[in-house]
Amino acid sequence: MEIQTQGIKYAGSKKELLPQILSLVESTGARTVWDAFSGTTRVSQALAQRDFRVLASDIAVWSEVFGTCWLLNDREPQEYAELIDHLNHVPPRDGWFSIHYGRDPDEKERPVWELPDAKKPFQLKNTQRLDGIREEIDRLKLDPVPRAVALTSLILALDRVDSTLGHFSSYLREWSPRSYQDLNLTIPHLWVNRQKNEVFCGDVFALMPKIQADLAYFDPPYGSNNEKMPPSRVRYASYYHFWTSVILNDEPELFGKAKRRADTSDVQAASVFEEFRRDPETNRFLAVEAIQKLLEGTNARWLLLSYSSGGRATAAELEEVIHSVGKLRQMLKIDHKRNVMASMKWTNEWLREEEKKNQEFLFLIEKNE
Repeated sequence: MEIQTQGIKYAGSKKELLPQILSLVESTGARTVWDAFSGTTRVSQALAQRDFRVLASDIAVWSEVFGTCWLLNDREPQEYAELIDHLNHVPPRDGWFSIHYGRDPDEKERPVWELPDAKKPFQLKNTQRLDGIREEIDRLKLDPVPRAVALTSLILALDRVDSTLGHFSSYLREWSPRSYQDLNLTIPHLWVNRQKNEVFCGDVFALMPKIQADLAYFDPPYGSNNEKMPPSRVRYASYYHFWTSVILNDEPELFGKAKRRADTSDVQAASVFEEFRRDPETNRFLAVEAIQKLLEGTNARWLLLSYSSGGRATAAELEEVIHSVGKLRQMLKIDHKRNVMASMKWTNEWLREEEKKNQEFLFLIEKNE
């Protein structure tokens, strides 16, 4: 089967790294893989299509829906044609999403950026479609997998007609060309899963004791090494709050110009992996200590860690953590800007590379017995 993955526009997407990730996983002989920060599930999708048994987990509810759609499906794609066609013919309506996230592009009395709450992520015609379709999905009372397919199809369709930079913490001043298109649902790229894949939603540390795999793939949020970045600025919770609202359809309390969910505020949605503060007792970054706790506590022989040169952890700190839990078998550097990939030696070479941005590192670790 040719590998084909789908996903929303996503900061830190591993779409371009899939060949390297698959190659490293296959080199270990592992058959069951835990994708512990599955996000849009692109890595999980690729692994499942290569017939690995995949355990996908993430704290985001929309990631759980993506996982259910792609990893738990056991039907031929065309079996969903009637459902998707039905949803495409649901009448539009004015509802909660239209009130908060839609605007008529014909409001031209003043420049768009001077209108009150003018910048919105979608044109009104498409949020009206969203309101109608989202209500219908609930009304249909679908089983978990068809429901996930319907919601995934809806999110992918919305992602094709948004007016954003790919996230929902701010919106474009003027409408993007794609926002003028009409919302249209299509069947996601599905296949019949023959492995007993599993999908979990929750904190990675709470899930860790319940999961046993041959290999665990970790792609934690990296945060920033910018000392001026607020300690609780959580990129992923704030960037993708809208998809949470689409999944839950719970009409939450909102705040700010971007109409973020109150439960994604900096105070409520902090992630230890994005922390820039240090532990006062050890003087190590809290994010580094979280990585060590993760690697030490995972019940798997092999660990594959993805990390960015712009993240909080330094090369020397990661070297110390990795060697404390096992042996570094391979290390790859992927330079997105130059689009090259090369094997690297350890600290000195990376220390010189750390000043450059847009570089990703893959560490394959064999844990100590």
